[in-house]
Amino acid sequence: MKILSKRTLLDSPVSKIVEMKILSPDIAAKARPGEFVVLMVSEQGERVPLTVVDTDQSQGSVTIIFQQAGFSTTLLGSMNIGDSLYAFVGPLGHPTEIKKYGKVILVGGGVGIAEIYPVARAMKEAGNHVTTILGARTKDMLILEQELRSASHELHVATDDGSYGRKGFTVDILRDLLVKSPYDLVYSVGPIPMMKFTALTTREFSVKTLVSLNAIMIDGTGMCGGCRVTVGNEAKFTCVDGPEFDAHQVDWAGLEKRNKVYAQKEQHACRLAAEMAKK
Repeated sequence: MKILSKRTLLDSPVSKIVEMKILSPDIAAKARPGEFVVLMVSEQGERVPLTVVDTDQSQGSVTIIFQQAGFSTTLLGSMNIGDSLYAFVGPLGHPTEIKKYGKVILVGGGVGIAEIYPVARAMKEAGNHVTTILGARTKDMLILEQELRSASHELHVATDDGSYGRKGFTVDILRDLLVKSPYDLVYSVGPIPMMKFTALTTREFSVKTLVSLNAIMIDGTGMCGGCRVTVGNEAKFTCVDGPEFDAHQVDWAGLEKRNKVYAQKEQHACRLAAEMAKK
């Protein structure tokens, strides 16, 4: 569970995103696109779920990408090459169903771009025509663009301020593509509002749509129920039933409400972690 490499993908006044390679031969040998790991920085720390972005079986490494958004992720970001995590468990969740669908659109926003990357590569290798749409607030906050260009047949970018690509949102590009041509699958990961509006858009065109949800996880193994989400009027646990679900069946209002429960405490904890990291 030693940190083999570390690089900062984004460092701005409002966000910091870091990539790490963790030594874990067993997970590297088994992990598939769509699955995730749960890590602990220290024995007293919380369990943090993160998507498996890449694996290298020859090196025995697992690549994770995370945004420093709370106490534990800020502490994780302060760790260096050679340091070891207290715990690193996985792979967890259900893998993405990779097969030849035909024409596939992948929509990623923010740190969710890291989560669509392994899916894009696998979909392309399975013979699909892959179109990727990336969204960010500004050009400087866009990550993994070149990697996803290599994993896609087409790539489109939308920025809120118009500093790069098209000014607007990912759903604007998505709608234009769906008007012009039929697609067989849309896969989306990112902020809840982006995924919700992706679902509303694709519903109009009757396109199968999957989302990988970022519900709050405390345990990560189905023991606590913290990541409970309503899908098709049934209660599901994101950690063991997901993390991917039919976007047209998700109760988006309920998910948004649950994910805001600890917002103020997370902001306070993040400030404490930043102060500790400086010491």
